[in-house]
Amino acid sequence: MALAAPTSGQAQESTRAVSHAAAGTHTLNQALEAAWQRSLEVSESRGRSARAQADQAVTQSWLAAAPAVSFGQREGRAGAPAASRETELGLALPLWRPGQRAAGGQAAQSQSAWVQATEQAERLRLAGRLREVMGALHLAEADLYQLEQQVQDLAQLTQDVERRVRAGDLAPADALAARAEWLAAQAQSSAARQALGIQQSHWHLLTGLAPLKLKTSVAPALAQLPDTHPELVLVNAAVDLGQRQVDLARVQRSDSPQLTLGLRQEHPGQGAASQSSVVVALRVPVGGQVYQQPRIAAAVGELDMAQTQAQRTRERLRAEVALAQSQLGLSQAQLQAEQERAQLLAERARLIEKSFRAGETALPDMLRAMAAAVNAKSALARQQINHQTAMARLEQALGLLP
Repeated sequence: MALAAPTSGQAQESTRAVSHAAAGTHTLNQALEAAWQRSLEVSESRGRSARAQADQAVTQSWLAAAPAVSFGQREGRAGAPAASRETELGLALPLWRPGQRAAGGQAAQSQSAWVQATEQAERLRLAGRLREVMGALHLAEADLYQLEQQVQDLAQLTQDVERRVRAGDLAPADALAARAEWLAAQAQSSAARQALGIQQSHWHLLTGLAPLKLKTSVAPALAQLPDTHPELVLVNAAVDLGQRQVDLARVQRSDSPQLTLGLRQEHPGQGAASQSSVVVALRVPVGGQVYQQPRIAAAVGELDMAQTQAQRTRERLRAEVALAQSQLGLSQAQLQAEQERAQLLAERARLIEKSFRAGETALPDMLRAMAAAVNAKSALARQQINHQTAMARLEQALGLLP
């Protein structure tokens, strides 16, 4: 997985996502990719990837640090002729300590794996935000649709009541009551339209795309927390990185051995010929373990925290999966109850409407029956969306990306 910069394939994917958005046929996976490209996390991921690649480049070098060039000149040594001069030019090459380069390479590889795991975990968190915003958006759409249907039904009822008032079958107060209910439904519809606009703004701010249409999905087949869950992979990568950092701290020292290669030229003076020689020196720091103990202790502390975090994360994720499965089961039972309730109240409203048209039922009873049926239908639509959201939350708890 390339994290340093978007590849041409990613750019093409983003372009396809935008074109699908224009047609209203983009998928949740494309919405996630679009949201990822707009998020701050993508910049952080690129920065982490760049640092990991830089660390790998360091461990692939045959020197432990940058070489240094030295130049020195001495004139008029004690006991030598006045015109004597000595010039020395050297090159210092920092060397790796035994095992240091290998430990650094393993630490760099672990850091690269941790960077990739971090990106996948952040993508999963972003997918969770998308799923929640998408659920809230569809709930707002369902509320607006039901209220608009109620406005239409009450408008038709108001016309019928006014016609019957003119014919003398109903009192003028009934016409006023019907119109008042119609106006109240219009006000609720306007409020629902504003709420939908807010949810659409949230979605567009997150993805830059048009809202997705609700699609019926099935519950995930997984029943237990998979080891491939992005957050589990992340904490395991953090533990491995911590162990590699401890190994690296134990072989590292504050100073590296230095191999110095140089050329020395001496001019005795008084017309004597100059003399040249080659200088080879090896500088090896000794001791220093006591100065390395704070760094080793810090690395061990980070490893211990990573191990504890891995254990806590596994426990938390298992609890989240169990909770999501329980909520999905309750949502299924509630959906069945709402379906039956909506059917019963719709049939009751139909019978009372028939009785009202026959003059056997008063208008208040008719209005209450209609309101109960509408509320039940709206509750059913909301519960259908809540059931889909519960399945999406179970997918989120299992670590399944769109």
